[in-house]
Amino acid sequence: MDLKKFYINGQFVDPVSYELFDIINPATEGSIGKVALGSPGDVDKAVSAARKAFVKTCRLSKHDRLEILKTIRENYKKRYNDIAAAVRTEMGAPVKLAEGGQTATGLGHLKTAIHVLEGHEFEYNHGDYIIREEPIGVCGLITPWNWPINQIVSKMAPALAAGCTIVLKPSEIAPLSAMIIAEVIHESGIPPGMFNLINGSGPVVGEAMSAHQDIDMMSFTGSTRGGIAVAASSAKTVKRVSQELGGKSANIILDDDSFESSISKGIIHVMSNSGQSCNAPTRMLVPKGRHDEALEIAKTVANEIIVGDPANLTSDLGPLVSEIQYNKVQDLIKTGVKEGAKLIAGGEGKPEGLSKGFYAKPTVFGHVNNKMTIAREEIFGPVLSIIPYDDLEDAIIIANDTDYGLAAYVTGKDKEKALELARGLRAGQVSINYGSSGPTAPFGGFKQSGNGREKAEWGLGEFLEVKAIMGK
Repeated sequence: MDLKKFYINGQFVDPVSYELFDIINPATEGSIGKVALGSPGDVDKAVSAARKAFVKTCRLSKHDRLEILKTIRENYKKRYNDIAAAVRTEMGAPVKLAEGGQTATGLGHLKTAIHVLEGHEFEYNHGDYIIREEPIGVCGLITPWNWPINQIVSKMAPALAAGCTIVLKPSEIAPLSAMIIAEVIHESGIPPGMFNLINGSGPVVGEAMSAHQDIDMMSFTGSTRGGIAVAASSAKTVKRVSQELGGKSANIILDDDSFESSISKGIIHVMSNSGQSCNAPTRMLVPKGRHDEALEIAKTVANEIIVGDPANLTSDLGPLVSEIQYNKVQDLIKTGVKEGAKLIAGGEGKPEGLSKGFYAKPTVFGHVNNKMTIAREEIFGPVLSIIPYDDLEDAIIIANDTDYGLAAYVTGKDKEKALELARGLRAGQVSINYGSSGPTAPFGGFKQSGNGREKAEWGLGEFLEVKAIMGK
């Protein structure tokens, strides 16, 4: 793969100007290639192509847009194994996760976008006037490294369904799978300029996109700090901003006969993807009277998790994505110990037998209070904090006592009680007993976890403007 080229106006082209950045395999700590990091000049070129293409794409019929999505989906299937291998190599997802959850989400989002588009009416009578929903225009998409394909396609599919044009900046840390998406797009023969990809850093390319007067909307997934920067730059041109940011999700464990199962599944859920998921249930809230019991269950489950080479089918967890991320996680584990939390499993350093690679131990803290740093900050690693609660009212107070509001969980046998609790949680998604509706449910957060929603009809709506035509 030639990662020194960008995809602009239907062609793979040389950047206007660039510097080279090493792509590191986190399992080996070795370079697997270099990616070109572009400049504001490359942003101008991509945006110009997208702006010209929008004159055509905004008039595409629903049938034409459906054919585009269906063609992309078929070509995606042909490259499925390549995408999975890229994800495994660039961000360390174990082969089971790379081939399953990571790559499969792309097909899921395309399928959902096709289904939603088939049933959506873009013009309809509403009393004595007409409502028209029209594509918002040129959309800047900035996506992260932790679920690279999921986040690209969850934005790209509804944007194309709406008739918008796209300028994508994937994470420079994990650009391999994004470039395969560009190849899929190229093979699909969509209108030139409808999809454009430029690699680059957030402070340079991301900033240029956010501030660009000819980009009508920015859709960003990443850290809350990054989201604030995108929003601030976008405000200069009053463009729409949709953001999916950080999380510190609570998991309220009910006091019932499924206690052990609830905790065991919660441990596996939070450790998946090496803890590098913004909706991971990283704060487990347990009844105070069963706190010690919970710690013993958690210790047993955490110590059985296999950390190893992502290429091995036996590996449950791979490495963290980078040295920077590894060091951040280690520092927060040290902080947890320093502030008085009890280390139940894992801890500092790499798992036994893994001297190379950014591997971290599955770590569980007990006796955590909600004011500790490890209960407040998004660690983005395989680290769980177990917090005792007095009663369910106290559990709700603790769960909502956070700057974030992306996801929350309630786990136990009494589904009516779980539903009652779910209604009181300030989060964009609440999962009862780890249930999921995949790409068909809206995804986004309250508070500092962002604004706007992705997926299904809510995701399509983010890329549409509403027009009222009166006096018909």
